[in-house]
Amino acid sequence: MKKLKAVCKMFIALVAVVICFGCAQNQSQEPQYDTINVVENFVIDENSVPIFPKKAALTTDTARRFSIDLPKRCKVDWDNQSVVSVVPEEKIEIVRLGVGDSLPDLKVSDYEFKELTVKQALDKLLEGTDISVVEDEDMIEKISGSISSGTLVDSVELMSKMGRVYYSYDAEVGEIHLNHRAKWMIKMPKDESIIMALLDAMHGADMRNLLVDWQDKTVVFEGNYQTEREVAKIISDISSKKYMLAWDIDVYRVYPRTDNPIIWMNLLPAFGENNVKMSIPGVVGRALVVSPEINTKTLQEFLAQQANVVLISQGTFVIPNGWQSRFDIGQCSKEDRLETDLIIGATGKYGDYGGRQKIDAKIVLRTSQGELSSFNIPSNVGDNYVIIGIPTHSFVTTPETLISPFAELVVFMSPRIISIIDAVQIDTDITPTQLVGDALRDFLSEE
Repeated sequence: MKKLKAVCKMFIALVAVVICFGCAQNQSQEPQYDTINVVENFVIDENSVPIFPKKAALTTDTARRFSIDLPKRCKVDWDNQSVVSVVPEEKIEIVRLGVGDSLPDLKVSDYEFKELTVKQALDKLLEGTDISVVEDEDMIEKISGSISSGTLVDSVELMSKMGRVYYSYDAEVGEIHLNHRAKWMIKMPKDESIIMALLDAMHGADMRNLLVDWQDKTVVFEGNYQTEREVAKIISDISSKKYMLAWDIDVYRVYPRTDNPIIWMNLLPAFGENNVKMSIPGVVGRALVVSPEINTKTLQEFLAQQANVVLISQGTFVIPNGWQSRFDIGQCSKEDRLETDLIIGATGKYGDYGGRQKIDAKIVLRTSQGELSSFNIPSNVGDNYVIIGIPTHSFVTTPETLISPFAELVVFMSPRIISIIDAVQIDTDITPTQLVGDALRDFLSEE
């Protein structure tokens, strides 16, 4: 009995020791809790799924900025640049789409219409036939005229043009449909420079949603009678030009290495006074007309002696001789910067300038806030432009900035001539790389 009591006491003592050891171990460890954040009554922990606000149904920015022609616009091969290119003249053809079936071969004679809508005039003309007229939209303009003799096709064409409407014929149901809008296809030339000029001209006429097939060299667009007339004028004007003007452009931001601005007067001893031909002041900045000796490579080498140089944007644009166009820095920018709001506009004409053949150009710098500066620049073929002294602070919109007050924008522009001549006149022995110096001027003087 005494042995049993002793065993029980020993067992109770062991249990007590184990319990005390467990308590001590629990007291030695800090309690573990998960971090829980509460945001607007939502519990957020490491296993939570992020919750985002609903976005509007808008095209994403990167998709909106996608464009097949940007690689063609935003790249300049400075190592293989020619001051003149020779391209064969090609016909630019515009064709209306969706005209439907051919109208029946019927004759019209001694028909008069006065103060009638196009539908009313056609209904009267087609009385006794199985052809009906359908207006796809309301047309209230009245027309008057007479047809002494002709075909049904000629008569419908005449009345449609008078009423500024378009028709299409569905032979299966015998209906002529009338509409104020139509769709066209432009068959473009093969040369991409001329295609770019035509597209820029159409954009300049506020035509959007152009469907460009770069493989087939075609453009499809929609519009009304006024649109058709404007495009026909653009095509006619471009087709009649003997020259196109192109500008290749580099845009730099220059950061001086010291608390001093760029000393531009050092350009003269660096390159020689004969290589800086003209200095044109603007409201802001200054335009220099320089010889081919000052190009993108030599200009960057000069600037690198005083500053850090960052290429912001690069590209090219083409205009018909005597027209105007523009280069959007933001469209071809390497990244988003203050200066990407800048637009470089150009109006140019190549031809007689006081008895000499020159490129007479007006270069305008604009932002969304308005015109920043402009320069009238007459230059010889082969000359380049360097626009200097445009403070980077011109583009700063905040009261304070970390950008040095001596940082500035530098624009390098190299104009080119694209000569459009009859294909039979092209000498296969002449290549654009041979047209330099006196040979270039002799070639241009023959045009």
